[in-house]
Amino acid sequence: MDEHRTLWWDEASSVLCFIDQTALPGEVRFVRCDSVERLVDAIRRLEIRGAPALGVAGAYGVVLAAKARRDASGRDQEELQRRFQEEVDRLELARPTAVNLSWGVRRVLSRLEASGDPAAAFESALREAHAIARKDGEICERIGDHGAALIPDGSTVMTHCNAGALACTRWGTALGVVRSAVRQGKLVKVIACETRPLLQGSRLTAWELVRDRIDVSVVPDSSAAFLMRRGEVDLVIVGADRITRGAVFNKIGTYMHAVCARHHHIPFYVAAPHSTFDRTGKEADVVIERRPAEEISWSGSRRVVPEGAGVINYAFDATPLNLVDALITEDGVIRPPFAHLSGCYDDDPYARR
Repeated sequence: MDEHRTLWWDEASSVLCFIDQTALPGEVRFVRCDSVERLVDAIRRLEIRGAPALGVAGAYGVVLAAKARRDASGRDQEELQRRFQEEVDRLELARPTAVNLSWGVRRVLSRLEASGDPAAAFESALREAHAIARKDGEICERIGDHGAALIPDGSTVMTHCNAGALACTRWGTALGVVRSAVRQGKLVKVIACETRPLLQGSRLTAWELVRDRIDVSVVPDSSAAFLMRRGEVDLVIVGADRITRGAVFNKIGTYMHAVCARHHHIPFYVAAPHSTFDRTGKEADVVIERRPAEEISWSGSRRVVPEGAGVINYAFDATPLNLVDALITEDGVIRPPFAHLSGCYDDDPYARR
Protein backbone atom coordinates (compact mmCIF):
# COMPACT_ATOMS: atom_id res chain seq x y z
CA MET A 1 0.00 0.00 0.00
CA ASP A 2 1.13 3.56 -0.80
CA GLU A 3 1.39 5.82 2.28
CA HIS A 4 1.38 8.90 0.03
CA ARG A 5 -2.22 8.21 -0.98
CA THR A 6 -5.16 8.78 1.31
CA LEU A 7 -7.63 6.25 -0.11
CA TRP A 8 -7.67 3.96 -3.11
CA TRP A 9 -9.34 0.87 -4.55
CA ASP A 10 -7.49 -2.44 -4.35
CA GLU A 11 -8.30 -4.24 -7.59
CA ALA A 12 -7.07 -7.64 -6.45
CA SER A 13 -9.46 -7.94 -3.52
CA SER A 14 -12.14 -5.38 -4.54
CA VAL A 15 -11.94 -3.39 -1.31
CA LEU A 16 -11.44 0.27 -0.49
CA CYS A 17 -8.17 1.01 1.29
CA PHE A 18 -7.50 4.15 3.30
CA ILE A 19 -5.28 5.68 5.96
CA ASP A 20 -6.99 5.77 9.36
CA GLN A 21 -6.51 9.44 10.17
CA THR A 22 -7.47 8.97 13.81
CA ALA A 23 -4.22 7.05 14.37
CA LEU A 24 -1.94 9.84 13.11
CA PRO A 25 0.66 11.06 13.83
CA GLY A 26 1.75 8.21 16.03
CA GLU A 27 0.92 5.42 13.60
CA VAL A 28 0.32 5.12 9.87
CA ARG A 29 -2.49 2.56 9.93
CA PHE A 30 -4.10 1.20 6.77
CA VAL A 31 -7.67 -0.07 6.70
CA ARG A 32 -9.22 -2.46 4.18
CA CYS A 33 -12.93 -1.70 3.92
CA ASP A 34 -15.28 -4.20 2.26
CA SER A 35 -18.73 -2.89 3.22
CA VAL A 36 -20.78 0.28 3.27
CA GLU A 37 -21.44 -0.23 6.97
CA ARG A 38 -17.70 -0.11 7.72
CA LEU A 39 -17.25 2.90 5.44
CA VAL A 40 -20.05 4.87 7.10
CA ASP A 41 -18.46 4.15 10.47
CA ALA A 42 -15.08 5.33 9.16
CA ILE A 43 -16.59 8.57 7.89
CA ARG A 44 -18.46 9.28 11.12
CA ARG A 45 -15.38 8.49 13.22
CA LEU A 46 -13.23 10.74 10.96
CA GLU A 47 -10.96 7.93 9.87
CA ILE A 48 -11.75 9.45 6.47
CA ARG A 49 -12.34 13.21 6.44
CA GLY A 50 -11.85 16.23 4.21
CA ALA A 51 -14.28 17.35 1.51
CA PRO A 52 -12.59 15.95 -1.63
CA ALA A 53 -11.69 12.69 0.15
CA LEU A 54 -15.32 12.30 1.23
CA GLY A 55 -16.39 12.75 -2.39
CA VAL A 56 -14.11 9.93 -3.49
CA ALA A 57 -15.16 7.79 -0.50
CA GLY A 58 -18.82 8.35 -1.39
CA ALA A 59 -18.13 7.24 -4.95
CA TYR A 60 -16.40 4.04 -3.85
CA GLY A 61 -19.11 3.49 -1.23
CA VAL A 62 -21.64 3.13 -4.04
CA VAL A 63 -19.25 0.63 -5.63
CA LEU A 64 -19.23 -1.40 -2.40
CA ALA A 65 -23.05 -1.35 -2.31
CA ALA A 66 -23.19 -2.39 -5.97
CA LYS A 67 -20.70 -5.17 -5.30
CA ALA A 68 -22.84 -6.53 -2.46
CA ARG A 69 -25.91 -6.46 -4.70
CA ARG A 70 -24.01 -8.20 -7.52
CA ASP A 71 -22.66 -10.94 -5.24
CA ALA A 72 -26.16 -11.68 -3.92
CA SER A 73 -27.81 -11.54 -7.34
CA GLY A 74 -29.50 -14.93 -6.96
CA ARG A 75 -31.83 -13.58 -4.28
CA ASP A 76 -35.01 -11.52 -4.55
CA GLN A 77 -34.11 -8.57 -6.76
CA GLU A 78 -36.62 -6.20 -5.25
CA GLU A 79 -35.27 -6.85 -1.76
CA LEU A 80 -31.68 -6.41 -2.99
CA GLN A 81 -32.56 -3.10 -4.59
CA ARG A 82 -34.19 -1.93 -1.37
CA ARG A 83 -31.07 -2.82 0.64
CA PHE A 84 -28.86 -1.14 -1.95
CA GLN A 85 -30.85 2.08 -1.70
CA GLU A 86 -30.82 1.98 2.11
CA GLU A 87 -27.04 1.63 2.14
CA VAL A 88 -26.59 4.45 -0.34
CA ASP A 89 -28.91 6.73 1.65
CA ARG A 90 -27.08 5.99 4.90
CA LEU A 91 -23.76 6.68 3.20
CA GLU A 92 -24.91 10.00 1.77
CA LEU A 93 -26.09 11.23 5.18
CA ALA A 94 -23.00 10.12 7.12
CA ARG A 95 -21.81 13.75 7.33
CA PRO A 96 -24.48 16.27 6.38
CA THR A 97 -22.47 19.51 6.04
CA ALA A 98 -19.79 18.38 3.58
CA VAL A 99 -21.38 18.58 0.14
CA ASN A 100 -18.72 16.47 -1.63
CA LEU A 101 -19.93 13.27 0.01
CA SER A 102 -23.40 13.48 -1.53
CA TRP A 103 -21.85 14.79 -4.78
CA GLY A 104 -19.69 11.65 -5.11
CA VAL A 105 -22.58 9.34 -4.27
CA ARG A 106 -24.99 10.96 -6.73
CA ARG A 107 -22.44 11.17 -9.50
CA VAL A 108 -21.87 7.41 -9.43
CA LEU A 109 -25.58 6.68 -8.98
CA SER A 110 -26.33 8.64 -12.15
CA ARG A 111 -24.21 6.15 -14.08
CA LEU A 112 -26.11 3.17 -12.66
CA GLU A 113 -29.60 4.22 -13.64
CA ALA A 114 -29.08 3.11 -17.22
CA SER A 115 -27.91 -0.36 -16.21
CA GLY A 116 -30.33 -2.92 -14.76
CA ASP A 117 -27.87 -5.81 -14.62
CA PRO A 118 -26.10 -5.98 -11.19
CA ALA A 119 -22.78 -7.11 -12.69
CA ALA A 120 -22.84 -4.36 -15.32
CA ALA A 121 -23.92 -1.82 -12.70
CA PHE A 122 -20.93 -2.73 -10.52
CA GLU A 123 -18.50 -2.29 -13.42
CA SER A 124 -19.97 1.05 -14.45
CA ALA A 125 -19.89 2.25 -10.82
CA LEU A 126 -16.25 1.22 -10.50
CA ARG A 127 -15.27 3.01 -13.70
CA GLU A 128 -16.94 6.21 -12.55
CA ALA A 129 -15.41 6.04 -9.06
CA HIS A 130 -11.96 5.51 -10.60
CA ALA A 131 -12.53 8.56 -12.80
CA ILE A 132 -13.52 10.68 -9.80
CA ALA A 133 -10.47 9.56 -7.81
CA ARG A 134 -8.10 10.14 -10.72
CA LYS A 135 -9.58 13.56 -11.40
CA ASP A 136 -9.29 14.56 -7.75
CA GLY A 137 -5.50 14.39 -7.84
CA GLU A 138 -5.35 16.34 -11.09
CA ILE A 139 -7.74 18.99 -9.78
CA CYS A 140 -5.75 19.49 -6.58
CA GLU A 141 -2.54 20.07 -8.52
CA ARG A 142 -4.31 22.63 -10.69
CA ILE A 143 -5.65 24.38 -7.59
CA GLY A 144 -2.13 24.38 -6.20
CA ASP A 145 -0.59 25.83 -9.33
CA HIS A 146 -3.18 28.62 -9.57
CA GLY A 147 -2.91 29.46 -5.88
CA ALA A 148 0.88 29.44 -5.76
CA ALA A 149 0.89 32.79 -7.55
CA LEU A 150 -0.78 34.30 -4.46
CA ILE A 151 2.08 33.26 -2.16
CA PRO A 152 5.01 35.69 -2.17
CA ASP A 153 8.47 34.22 -1.81
CA GLY A 154 9.55 34.22 1.84
CA SER A 155 6.02 34.43 3.25
CA THR A 156 4.38 32.75 6.22
CA VAL A 157 1.01 31.09 5.59
CA MET A 158 -1.49 30.36 8.35
CA THR A 159 -3.92 27.49 7.84
CA HIS A 160 -6.67 25.88 9.88
CA CYS A 161 -7.69 22.22 10.18
CA ASN A 162 -6.29 19.96 7.44
CA ALA A 163 -6.77 20.67 3.75
CA GLY A 164 -3.86 18.60 2.56
CA ALA A 165 -3.31 15.27 0.88
CA LEU A 166 -5.13 13.56 3.75
CA ALA A 167 -8.27 15.54 2.91
CA CYS A 168 -8.09 14.47 -0.75
CA THR A 169 -6.55 11.52 -2.57
CA ARG A 170 -3.23 13.35 -2.82
CA TRP A 171 -1.60 16.82 -2.96
CA GLY A 172 -4.37 18.75 -1.19
CA THR A 173 -6.22 22.03 -1.64
CA ALA A 174 -4.92 24.67 0.81
CA LEU A 175 -1.75 22.66 1.42
CA GLY A 176 -1.64 21.89 -2.28
CA VAL A 177 -1.17 25.64 -2.83
CA VAL A 178 1.74 25.58 -0.38
CA ARG A 179 3.23 22.48 -2.01
CA SER A 180 3.01 24.04 -5.46
CA ALA A 181 4.68 27.24 -4.23
CA VAL A 182 7.50 25.21 -2.70
CA ARG A 183 7.83 23.19 -5.89
CA GLN A 184 8.27 26.49 -7.75
CA GLY A 185 11.25 27.24 -5.52
CA LYS A 186 9.59 29.66 -3.11
CA LEU A 187 10.56 29.77 0.54
CA VAL A 188 7.36 29.23 2.50
CA LYS A 189 6.70 28.75 6.20
CA VAL A 190 3.41 27.43 7.56
CA ILE A 191 1.66 28.15 10.84
CA ALA A 192 -0.79 25.33 11.53
CA CYS A 193 -3.52 26.14 14.03
CA GLU A 194 -3.97 23.07 16.23
CA THR A 195 -7.74 22.96 15.46
CA ARG A 196 -9.61 21.97 18.57
CA PRO A 197 -11.07 19.67 19.66
CA LEU A 198 -9.67 16.85 17.49
CA LEU A 199 -6.41 18.58 16.55
CA GLN A 200 -6.49 18.05 12.80
CA GLY A 201 -3.97 20.87 12.43
CA SER A 202 -1.40 19.59 14.89
CA ARG A 203 -1.94 15.89 14.17
CA LEU A 204 -2.50 15.88 10.40
CA THR A 205 -1.34 19.11 8.78
CA ALA A 206 1.93 19.18 10.71
CA TRP A 207 2.47 15.46 9.98
CA GLU A 208 2.05 16.04 6.25
CA LEU A 209 4.35 19.05 6.12
CA VAL A 210 7.06 17.48 8.26
CA ARG A 211 6.97 14.46 5.95
CA ASP A 212 7.45 16.80 2.98
CA ARG A 213 10.16 18.80 4.77
CA ILE A 214 8.18 22.02 4.66
CA ASP A 215 8.77 24.41 7.57
CA VAL A 216 5.75 24.20 9.91
CA SER A 217 4.98 25.42 13.43
CA VAL A 218 1.88 24.46 15.41
CA VAL A 219 0.08 27.12 17.46
CA PRO A 220 -3.01 27.19 19.68
CA ASP A 221 -6.10 28.33 17.77
CA SER A 222 -6.54 31.22 20.19
CA SER A 223 -3.15 32.73 19.31
CA ALA A 224 -4.05 33.52 15.69
CA ALA A 225 -5.09 37.16 16.21
CA PHE A 226 -2.03 37.88 18.35
CA LEU A 227 0.31 36.47 15.71
CA MET A 228 -1.43 38.51 13.02
CA ARG A 229 -1.09 41.68 15.06
CA ARG A 230 2.63 40.99 15.54
CA GLY A 231 3.09 40.75 11.76
CA GLU A 232 4.00 37.06 11.87
CA VAL A 233 1.31 36.01 9.34
CA ASP A 234 1.36 37.13 5.71
CA LEU A 235 -1.76 35.34 4.45
CA VAL A 236 -4.32 32.74 5.47
CA ILE A 237 -5.35 29.81 3.26
CA VAL A 238 -8.03 27.30 4.26
CA GLY A 239 -10.04 24.62 2.51
CA ALA A 240 -13.83 24.27 2.44
CA ASP A 241 -16.48 21.63 3.02
CA ARG A 242 -19.23 23.55 1.22
CA ILE A 243 -19.45 26.91 -0.52
CA THR A 244 -22.96 28.31 -0.89
CA ARG A 245 -24.17 31.52 -2.51
CA GLY A 246 -23.33 33.37 0.69
CA ALA A 247 -20.78 31.56 2.78
CA VAL A 248 -17.88 29.17 3.07
CA PHE A 249 -18.49 26.26 5.42
CA ASN A 250 -15.30 24.90 6.93
CA LYS A 251 -13.95 23.58 10.21
CA ILE A 252 -15.17 25.49 13.26
CA GLY A 253 -12.81 28.38 13.91
CA THR A 254 -12.44 29.39 10.27
CA TYR A 255 -14.83 32.33 10.66
CA MET A 256 -12.81 33.63 13.59
CA HIS A 257 -9.61 33.55 11.52
CA ALA A 258 -11.35 35.34 8.63
CA VAL A 259 -12.57 38.14 10.90
CA CYS A 260 -9.12 38.55 12.43
CA ALA A 261 -7.44 38.51 9.02
CA ARG A 262 -9.75 41.24 7.72
CA HIS A 263 -9.12 43.39 10.80
CA HIS A 264 -5.36 43.08 10.32
CA HIS A 265 -5.48 43.60 6.52
CA ILE A 266 -4.18 40.08 5.81
CA PRO A 267 -5.41 38.22 2.70
CA PHE A 268 -7.81 35.37 3.44
CA TYR A 269 -8.05 32.74 0.70
CA VAL A 270 -10.18 29.62 0.29
CA ALA A 271 -8.91 26.74 -1.87
CA ALA A 272 -11.57 24.29 -3.06
CA PRO A 273 -12.65 22.36 -6.16
CA HIS A 274 -15.87 23.15 -7.98
CA SER A 275 -17.42 19.98 -6.52
CA THR A 276 -17.50 21.81 -3.16
CA PHE A 277 -19.71 24.59 -4.55
CA ASP A 278 -23.40 24.37 -3.67
CA ARG A 279 -24.84 26.89 -6.10
CA THR A 280 -28.47 26.27 -5.21
CA GLY A 281 -28.29 26.17 -1.43
CA LYS A 282 -28.34 29.06 1.01
CA GLU A 283 -26.47 29.32 4.27
CA ALA A 284 -29.67 29.04 6.28
CA ASP A 285 -30.53 25.73 4.58
CA VAL A 286 -27.28 23.97 5.50
CA VAL A 287 -27.29 21.55 8.43
CA ILE A 288 -24.18 22.20 10.51
CA GLU A 289 -23.05 18.96 12.08
CA ARG A 290 -22.82 18.75 15.86
CA ARG A 291 -20.27 16.27 17.12
CA PRO A 292 -20.43 14.20 20.34
CA ALA A 293 -19.90 16.03 23.62
CA GLU A 294 -17.19 13.55 24.56
CA GLU A 295 -14.81 15.12 22.03
CA ILE A 296 -14.64 18.16 24.32
CA SER A 297 -15.47 16.80 27.77
CA TRP A 298 -12.73 14.17 27.71
CA SER A 299 -9.00 14.33 26.97
CA GLY A 300 -7.97 10.74 26.47
CA SER A 301 -9.07 8.92 29.64
CA ARG A 302 -9.38 12.10 31.70
CA ARG A 303 -12.58 14.10 32.08
CA VAL A 304 -11.85 17.81 31.56
CA VAL A 305 -15.43 19.15 31.71
CA PRO A 306 -17.34 18.60 34.96
CA GLU A 307 -20.44 16.46 34.87
CA GLY A 308 -23.53 18.61 34.62
CA ALA A 309 -21.94 21.20 32.35
CA GLY A 310 -23.31 21.40 28.82
CA VAL A 311 -21.15 21.07 25.72
CA ILE A 312 -21.73 22.80 22.38
CA ASN A 313 -19.62 21.09 19.74
CA TYR A 314 -20.30 22.33 16.22
CA ALA A 315 -18.00 20.74 13.64
CA PHE A 316 -18.20 23.61 11.14
CA ASP A 317 -18.90 27.31 10.91
CA ALA A 318 -19.91 29.64 8.08
CA THR A 319 -17.66 32.45 6.87
CA PRO A 320 -19.48 35.13 4.85
CA LEU A 321 -18.07 35.50 1.36
CA ASN A 322 -17.46 39.20 1.92
CA LEU A 323 -14.57 38.21 4.21
CA VAL A 324 -12.92 36.12 1.48
CA ASP A 325 -10.29 37.79 -0.72
CA ALA A 326 -10.24 35.02 -3.33
CA LEU A 327 -11.52 31.53 -4.07
CA ILE A 328 -8.82 29.30 -5.55
CA THR A 329 -10.29 26.64 -7.86
CA GLU A 330 -9.02 24.24 -10.50
CA ASP A 331 -10.08 26.74 -13.16
CA GLY A 332 -8.28 29.69 -11.64
CA VAL A 333 -8.53 32.34 -8.95
CA ILE A 334 -11.96 33.95 -8.47
CA ARG A 335 -12.02 37.35 -6.80
CA PRO A 336 -14.94 39.38 -5.43
CA PRO A 337 -17.70 40.25 -6.06
CA PHE A 338 -18.27 36.49 -6.70
CA ALA A 339 -21.17 37.35 -9.00
CA HIS A 340 -22.15 33.72 -9.63
CA LEU A 341 -22.43 33.20 -5.87
CA SER A 342 -24.19 36.48 -5.10
CA GLY A 343 -27.26 37.00 -2.97
CA CYS A 344 -25.64 36.53 0.39
CA TYR A 345 -25.01 39.92 1.87
CA ASP A 346 -28.67 40.89 2.22
CA ASP A 347 -29.64 37.48 3.58
CA ASP A 348 -27.39 36.85 6.57
CA PRO A 349 -29.31 34.33 8.74
CA TYR A 350 -27.60 35.64 11.87
CA ALA A 351 -27.82 39.38 11.20
CA ARG A 352 -31.10 39.98 13.02
CA ARG A 353 -30.63 37.66 15.97
